[in-house]
Amino acid sequence: MKWQGRRGSSNIEDRRKRRGGGVRISGVGGIAGVLLLVAGWYFGVDTSQFVNLGDQQFEATPNQQITAADAQAGEFVAVTLADTEAVWADVFTRQLNRSYRPPTLVLFKGRTESACGGASAATGPFYCPPERKAYLDTEFFVTLSQRMGAGGDFAAAYVVAHEVAHHVQNELGILQRVNELRGQLDQEKSNALSVRVELQADCLSGIWARLAAEKFDSLEPGDIAEAMNAAAQIGDDTLQRNAGQAVRPHTFTHGTSAQRQRWFARGLESGNLDQCDTFSAAQL
Repeated sequence: MKWQGRRGSSNIEDRRKRRGGGVRISGVGGIAGVLLLVAGWYFGVDTSQFVNLGDQQFEATPNQQITAADAQAGEFVAVTLADTEAVWADVFTRQLNRSYRPPTLVLFKGRTESACGGASAATGPFYCPPERKAYLDTEFFVTLSQRMGAGGDFAAAYVVAHEVAHHVQNELGILQRVNELRGQLDQEKSNALSVRVELQADCLSGIWARLAAEKFDSLEPGDIAEAMNAAAQIGDDTLQRNAGQAVRPHTFTHGTSAQRQRWFARGLESGNLDQCDTFSAAQL
């Protein structure tokens, strides 16, 4: 991916150098059962405990040394986020005749807090709907490459694009409708609905990949293969097998490797929001 020397987004909140100290944030009591749609999806972590429904006191991320690798990762994320802003602004204008409001991306190191609860390297990247913010410890890129076999800068870009895709869903009102419906379903049906949410985000990530390539000529040979490999490595079935567990489809919340690749490819090939309606699809 050709990203060096290109414009970076200003919608970055860098908490990696923040010193410790108590900070009070308001709870989100009016949003019952808010979805932590992405936290833990890479590791199969149950993130329900991170939901915050009241005021809380927390310690901000302590001051930490920012390495050269950290600095470069931050620059990479800023450029990728800028690309998503340009692409989705264009898509919203052309396909929806409306304006796009971009999210803020929070960079942290080690741990931080959000209106959706605590975040750490172990929870993985996630999107917090009430804040309209995505959270990312860039050390996750190392985990993605070394532990999960999904290396390459475009695999990392796919991670950022997937988080932004959840923001797109939030802007379209999809997350609110899904959240309301989940409260009426049993666990298995709720999981099945989550799969459709995640596969739609993969499809939206594919749209971004196609249009970013057209708009910025940023793709290099092998980039799409990196994203497809990342999608495969984080499929529910692959994650369960790699964890030494039996594959249990009724517990899936993000879709199989094949499904994730298929919906990413669908967005990539079409570049059209209408092709990402996973909720009406008879077969995923």
